[in-house]
Amino acid sequence: MNDVAKKPETSTESLSLRTMSERLGDMLSRVQEAWHGRELRRTLDELKAINDPHLSDVEGGRLAAGVAAWYAQASAESRRNTWLLMSEQFAPDVSALEQARADYEAALRTPEEARAEVALRRAIVTPRTRLLQRFAAYPEGMAFLVNLRAEILPELKNDPRLAALDAELEQLFSTWLDVGFLDLRRINWDSPARLVEKLIEYEAVHDITSWADVKNRLDDDRRCYGFFHPRLPGEPLIFVEVALLRELAAAIPPLLDEQGDAADLPKASTAIFYSISNTQKGLKGVSFGDSLIKRVVAELKREFPQLKTFATLSPIPGLRHWLKGQAEDLIVSMPDKQRRVLERELDSEPLSVEQILTRLDDADALRALPEKSALRAWLLRAGARYLGHATDRRGRPLDAVARFHLGNGARVERINWLGDPSAKGLKQSYGLMVNYLYDLGKLDKHRTLLASGEIPVSGAVQSLQD
Repeated sequence: MNDVAKKPETSTESLSLRTMSERLGDMLSRVQEAWHGRELRRTLDELKAINDPHLSDVEGGRLAAGVAAWYAQASAESRRNTWLLMSEQFAPDVSALEQARADYEAALRTPEEARAEVALRRAIVTPRTRLLQRFAAYPEGMAFLVNLRAEILPELKNDPRLAALDAELEQLFSTWLDVGFLDLRRINWDSPARLVEKLIEYEAVHDITSWADVKNRLDDDRRCYGFFHPRLPGEPLIFVEVALLRELAAAIPPLLDEQGDAADLPKASTAIFYSISNTQKGLKGVSFGDSLIKRVVAELKREFPQLKTFATLSPIPGLRHWLKGQAEDLIVSMPDKQRRVLERELDSEPLSVEQILTRLDDADALRALPEKSALRAWLLRAGARYLGHATDRRGRPLDAVARFHLGNGARVERINWLGDPSAKGLKQSYGLMVNYLYDLGKLDKHRTLLASGEIPVSGAVQSLQD
């Protein structure tokens, strides 16, 4: 009886404790849900107030500045909820859009066609457009939106609900930051210290390692230019570093040598673009590079009329990855004579992908290869094949840097052995670098070739592919 009596007591006590714990957890959960619910409703109400069509842009911008100040202190979850509210609660009026489209189709080839087109255009403009424009209206609003999109971009793959907000931001940035509204400015050692610091921070091609390094890049015998927008003061959107030489540059170390001799500017005939860096992650997809290069070329020709050649010294960031998947085919396609020479050099018959890649991974051995090395010739041929033939599913050059320059009308001019012997250069492309030539009289011709599926290359690069 005692045992029977004790068991219900123990069971009741445990049940009571569990129930209290569960009740407490439930209560806290409900409080948290209620808190988030209130915050969501408040945020939505504030966004709707910003978007009120009866408000002036100035007043709407003032309200937007208040939301931006809250957002700066908000939690990650609150920020995500704000993105979703912007994306989903300010979508276009589908019924109005469908009606406007139907009216336009009905009005085609009638006197009312133009009026119907105007109505359709207005229907396409979403409430989200006005909301974002209001955020851009206050002084720091453009920077807020650029930074907001930078936060969104990594989340797009996992949350497609954000796609509409991202697409609208990209479209608006492309309009607001049209190159016609951008200022081209030279950045030099006398520029404000904060701007020079940003140059160090944003350099994406060849890391700036010291103040002496950045001073060398900004000295009188060099040029550095950036695009600026008045609503993003002190923030270069993109910048380019230029060396003025008497011939094509074959390697990056001499250009970055802080102890090197200054260039003889009156005798310079060649401008080498050796680093182009976009600075704002939130402006991904907004193109500045083509216009930047054209504007810089015009500025350089004005200052140095004797310049005849405009080219880059560029990395080949995708080569190593591509080569690992294509090495077998490159071996098979080798002429018999070249294969036998390479087999003797590597003391390996038959050739294997593993042996070649292992040898290429040995940095010291790579640096020691003589000019007539068969392995060196094989790697240069691989680089030429990669730049001259490798394309993505859309038929564009596979390498991102090649895609940029070739899309601007350049051609693949020369592949340089150990152009970048740094750890980064070896990791990307076994040290290979490439010159893209901007022949000002053939830019349109090269674009036409590229559009037809043919990558423009020089005769020297073509001979390496054969």
